[in-house]
Amino acid sequence: MTFLRMEELDLTGKHVLIREDLNVPIRNGVVSNDMRIKAALPTIEQVRAESETVILMSHLGRPEEGKPISKQPEFSLRPIANRLAELLACRVELIEDYLDKPDAVRNSNADIVLLENVRINSGEKANDDGLATHYAKLCDVFVMDAFGTAHRAQAST
Repeated sequence: MTFLRMEELDLTGKHVLIREDLNVPIRNGVVSNDMRIKAALPTIEQVRAESETVILMSHLGRPEEGKPISKQPEFSLRPIANRLAELLACRVELIEDYLDKPDAVRNSNADIVLLENVRINSGEKANDDGLATHYAKLCDVFVMDAFGTAHRAQAST
């Protein structure tokens, strides 16, 4: 496996998937501490300036794996999408069914695509190769920017 710095990559026309650590506290449907979101902004802004598509993925809390987000809405990344849109002054689209409809990610008209909580996906915590392959098909380039989760053996890391 080869690791490159972002400065070494030509991201022009590329779909770039960034694994971020956006696991932030949410109270009454609103982000109550956005420190981790703000820490991710330099990477997001750099990729946004250079690439075709910015795709973000993260986890939030410990939802039940395999259970739809509609059955456990407290683990939805919707409040994070809203906060990102405010901070970046752009359109952020939260996509829930990205594994079943990968074209929805690449064909989004939003400035940034945020994938719904990766921990609801069956196989995420078990580091399932098939799930990792699904993630890889969403992008041309993967950027690991979630230092706090890099030690986890999970499909998205």
